[in-house]
Amino acid sequence: MITGLLKWSGLILSLALLPSCMVGPNYVEPKTNIAPHWLTDKTTISEKHARNTIWWQVFHDPNLTALIEAGYRNNYSLQIAGVRILQTRAQLAQSVGSLYPQQQVSIGNVNYNRIGGSSLQSILPTDFYTALLGLSANWEIDFWGKYRRAIQMNDANFLASFAAYDNALVALTADIASVYINIRVLEKLTKITKDNIAIQSMSLKIAKSRYNSGQTSLLDVEQAQTEVSETESTLPTLISDLQHQKDLLAVLLGTTPNNIDRLITKNLNVPTAPMTIAIGIPKETLAKRPDIHQARLQAIAQSAAIGAAKANLYPALSLTGTFALASNTINNNSLSSLFNLSSSTITAGPGFSWPLLNYGQITNAVRVQDAAFQQALLNYMNLTLKAEQEVQDNIISTINTQKSKQFLTTASHAAVKSTQLAIIRYKEGEADYTTVLDAERQQLSVQTALTKATGAVPLAVVALYRSLGGGWQIRCNNDIVRQDIKQSMYSRTNWGNLLIPENHFPATNKGQVIKELYLPNW
Repeated sequence: MITGLLKWSGLILSLALLPSCMVGPNYVEPKTNIAPHWLTDKTTISEKHARNTIWWQVFHDPNLTALIEAGYRNNYSLQIAGVRILQTRAQLAQSVGSLYPQQQVSIGNVNYNRIGGSSLQSILPTDFYTALLGLSANWEIDFWGKYRRAIQMNDANFLASFAAYDNALVALTADIASVYINIRVLEKLTKITKDNIAIQSMSLKIAKSRYNSGQTSLLDVEQAQTEVSETESTLPTLISDLQHQKDLLAVLLGTTPNNIDRLITKNLNVPTAPMTIAIGIPKETLAKRPDIHQARLQAIAQSAAIGAAKANLYPALSLTGTFALASNTINNNSLSSLFNLSSSTITAGPGFSWPLLNYGQITNAVRVQDAAFQQALLNYMNLTLKAEQEVQDNIISTINTQKSKQFLTTASHAAVKSTQLAIIRYKEGEADYTTVLDAERQQLSVQTALTKATGAVPLAVVALYRSLGGGWQIRCNNDIVRQDIKQSMYSRTNWGNLLIPENHFPATNKGQVIKELYLPNW
């Protein structure tokens, strides 16, 4: 009997070692619509090979570079994305463990037994002890690929978490740059407003002087005072907006608002954008976006989930074995005989289970996974189109904001000259105050618009680089989680070797892939 069971066990083990099938679909790359070229004027934006790894250096602003580096080191959202990589890496290792005997149990007990009035008293003593010590194991052979599909799924999720980390870096660098530019714009707007208040106050002084000498009416004085007060009323809003941007920057840098002023160099202008930007052709550009890479990996993971669910439709083949030592105190026996080889008991053999009547539960579970896969696939394809749209929109925005700035620069020079001439003519009695009022209002309006356009140009460039997916390369070969955070995690939980970068970074060669998927550092 035992010999027969061993023969069946050997047969199933041999089958398990043969190349077995994996049910469910293998991932097939969908056809995506990518334009051959961008719509551009070729003078501002070129399709030359893009070098957007450390794109913020095109502004030649050391303060901006220092802020981005500080955000990379201290931003909490980025650290959350890094810890999520450790989580998915542990989930991958957990799924790999399912390839091996799924249940290994040590069994043991010592029981006191007392038999009441029954016919067994003629066979067994009234009371006695029994002892048992052994091992039991069960191994479901992955014949249909249920566990290997799960490994594929978790491996894709692990790689997707890395892409999510890189995408968080793209967003972080762009957000820091955008907020920094907004701060510089608001500082410039505050200065322009104060300068115009000074000009308007001088006009008010002239109006009062002419009124006191009887050369004009009180109307000029009141109009001048109205203009000064109205312009002064905009200062609190600008100051409030400036502090709001500083508070936002503090969150991005992982610090408190009271530390921001010392991190921002005083009296710097709005960063100047380069005149030309190389972005590459659409296919090259989209290949570098980590969010598209993440969406593709999520689709791959969901494709594998179909096979993992579908494998439950087929019989599960398993090997079960138990080795135990047993003893008792019946008759002249002793519990000390537990460790004698003659006390050993062995059971081993193959088995299978097949959920024939599942009332459509498994079939519908497969359908659920298939629908989820189709959603992930469509999301991947749609994200590719949206990425093209974002890049194209930002190309047009970059081109046209530069044109607007050029026109407003000319208008600003003319407005300043007009105000100067209007004040001189009013002072000499050659024009009424309405001319001065109109000129000063126009100057403030044009200078405000020019300052906003001056900020809109680098903001458009930042948005363009964000849509190109650059900036994540700042991490180079650095770890994805700060050492102090890993130390805190290690103090709570036995992480083994998984906190070592080489054990939670993606594999770089075939040997590492095999080790990662079949013999990981648990």
